Amino acid sequence: MGSIGGKLSVRKAAAVIVMARELDRAEGELRAFIDRMDEEEQAALVAVMWIGRGAFEAEELQEAFDTAIAEASTPTADYLIGTPHLVDNLEGGLEALGFDAIDEEDQLMTRGS
Repeated sequence: MGSIGGKLSVRKAAAVIVMARELDRAEGELRAFIDRMDEEEQAALVAVMWIGRGAFEAEELQEAFDTAIAEASTPTADYLIGTPHLVDNLEGGLEALGFDAIDEEDQLMTRGS
């Protein structure tokens, strides 16, 4: 299991993706999961999404993280759930950072977590 900038486990990011795929059914669970993350984990998750969206390059992870901390003005769960193409952007961000998002998601699904 990897870590994103030492701030967020790839497994947690993959769990957000899995729940976001089933947003109609799992929105409450997803909100609770994100709300239980600490500020650094939430900012790292936003940074990954921004990288996947193309707002930052993978090499700019720290800058994206710092921006997410500085600009946090709404609850992270609200922000992420309201973001179009959340799943695609999170997967793209993980891939850009060198992680296999699909493999991580598959491992979660086979474990039933």
